[in-house]
Amino acid sequence: MSTAKEIKEQLRGRADTAIAEHSQRFFKTAEGEYGEGDQFLGIRMPVIRSLVKKYQKAPLSAITPLIQSRFHEERLFGVLSLAHRYTKGDSGTRTTVYKAYIRNIKFVNNWDLVDGSAHLIIGPHLENRSRGMLLKYARSRDLWRRRIAIMSTFHYIKLLDFKDTLVIAKILLRDEEDLIHKATGWMLREIGNRDQAAEERFLKQHYAQMPRTMLRYAIERLPEKRRKAYLHGEI
Repeated sequence: MSTAKEIKEQLRGRADTAIAEHSQRFFKTAEGEYGEGDQFLGIRMPVIRSLVKKYQKAPLSAITPLIQSRFHEERLFGVLSLAHRYTKGDSGTRTTVYKAYIRNIKFVNNWDLVDGSAHLIIGPHLENRSRGMLLKYARSRDLWRRRIAIMSTFHYIKLLDFKDTLVIAKILLRDEEDLIHKATGWMLREIGNRDQAAEERFLKQHYAQMPRTMLRYAIERLPEKRRKAYLHGEI
């Protein structure tokens, strides 16, 4: 059976220092930035996804050490592996994967890790359960838990269930982080893609207090006249 050591060797054998240097800048790893201290091997996403598929039958014990790695791409491999297993697994597998994800939630600590997993694991797992955890995360001091909260609701948006997204979006209206503004605006836009009237009911009530980035993301797909009206406060 595959081991964590074997998977790490496969990943590190594909490392590229030039890509790593670019990733360090792209993911804002300097002091005071959101990804401060994160370390990169320099591996492109398609390569990581191909290895996720190659090791889709590896035991969970081989995946967990990757999630806890100091290297971004190894954590990404681990998180994407959990998402793949949850999507493909039976009820028992899904419960096991969900518990592993929650136990290691502190390692889901950058936007690509969140966006590639929250709506594929937490969202569906809480579909027929209490979603109170999402409200707790939305109020967390931790940037990534707040992003997990809003991104998990993407699963419900696809089911035309907008309630949780709108509740969490309201909580996040005064968030100070640009990454939360972008994610919240994105989810509001996804609502609008399916039901423009539902999105606009929320926007009409809250657009004046929304951070500019959140508003711009939210109205991106609206007709030009409506976009301008929101941007100029003429609603």
